[in-house]
Amino acid sequence: MSEGKRRLLIVYHTQTGHTGRLADAVAAGARSVEECDTVLLRAFDAGADDLRHADGLLLGTPENFGYMSGALKDFFDRTYYAVEGEMAGVPYGVFVSAGNDGRGAVREIGRIANGYGWRQVCDAMIVRGEVGEDDLANARDLGEAMASGLALGVF
Repeated sequence: MSEGKRRLLIVYHTQTGHTGRLADAVAAGARSVEECDTVLLRAFDAGADDLRHADGLLLGTPENFGYMSGALKDFFDRTYYAVEGEMAGVPYGVFVSAGNDGRGAVREIGRIANGYGWRQVCDAMIVRGEVGEDDLANARDLGEAMASGLALGVF
């Protein structure tokens, strides 16, 4: 990582590969912004130190039974108390691969994010059903917009 650059952390879980495809596209968009460092980690591989070094977050999950994945919830469970009080105002966004409507996952992630003190800076991206080329383009745009906002100090 480069000194002085803002860091975007992308944490995701994928089961069928749909959310993984979105995460890769989000990361590609973010990495197109040279003035921002981007770290892409699976939820089980991310921890409190990764959060502490993040200036912004994008969280990706499949919708499971109207909720976020167990892996993303596990990430929250493992990191919340470790960083409690340290993350106020950190900007975040969410992307969801949904078989239903995705709103339950977004709602519950938002409730947990409030506990961390994070600030949502973009509408959640919800992809219903199969991930298409337009969805991947939107995911790249999401990553690029978040990285650009961090690099420019907008967030």
